[in-house]
Amino acid sequence: MVTLAVIQRAFGDDRAANCAGTVDAAAAAIAAGAQVVLCPELFESRYFPQVEDQDHFAWATTVDANPAVRAMQAVTAGTGAVVPVSFFEHAAPVYFNSIALVDDGEVRGVYRKAHIPDGPGYEEKFYFTPGDTGFRVWGTRHGRLGVGICWDQWFPECARAMTLMGADLLLYPTAIGNELGSQAGNDTADMWRRAMDGHAVCNHVPVAAANRVGTEGDLTFYGSSFVVDHRGRPLAEAGRDTDDTLLADVDLDRARADRAGWGLLRDRRPDLYGVLTRYTAGP
Repeated sequence: MVTLAVIQRAFGDDRAANCAGTVDAAAAAIAAGAQVVLCPELFESRYFPQVEDQDHFAWATTVDANPAVRAMQAVTAGTGAVVPVSFFEHAAPVYFNSIALVDDGEVRGVYRKAHIPDGPGYEEKFYFTPGDTGFRVWGTRHGRLGVGICWDQWFPECARAMTLMGADLLLYPTAIGNELGSQAGNDTADMWRRAMDGHAVCNHVPVAAANRVGTEGDLTFYGSSFVVDHRGRPLAEAGRDTDDTLLADVDLDRARADRAGWGLLRDRRPDLYGVLTRYTAGP
């Protein structure tokens, strides 16, 4: 059994306060017994990619210099806790939307977001280069953890790849709310959840997502952070508009046994999946 905490928060203009509040929430969750803590995407600031503003590039840092990463190293040191930390990475000359996997005070590595959205209110392609790390899965004392970032969660290929790499638990830091432009009025909260429920069921792997709440500019983030087990059954759920910290006990051994017994990975046909490596099904 692994105790997982999922932190859901609203964020304001004070970047230092955003970071400190999230780190404090993580520290409190660890003190309450959490072994793995998941925080929202880009929690140091408001969700800046909803507009194109080149001044925001000044917020990017290297992994070693990032204040949130360093603070999470301090609060996890000596606890054995693991925290994937979302941050705006500068790897000269380009910029990434990245995760630093902090494990008991040490940075175990970085994942750079593979799928980059571009649409009204979510203009990430202006800021972020598509990730060059490939999908990442880290072996920890609390199981093998696969971490995707927000838009990654809509792609079954990402979840399946991490499962094939041995992930026991799939984690998705997120920033998602109302839609703008041609999609205005489309409340995606239910379909967002169903997509990840499907990842859990089709891979027999528990899944968790941490979203933000509150209104920032034209976007109102709908929270709804959650943890489901490997059969898609809810273990913990947050509301749409309140700060919350979820705690859930996740049975990784049961998931491993059912994953083997169900046979979904055994019965794959990779010899037939070549079309998945092309942009079209044509010759």
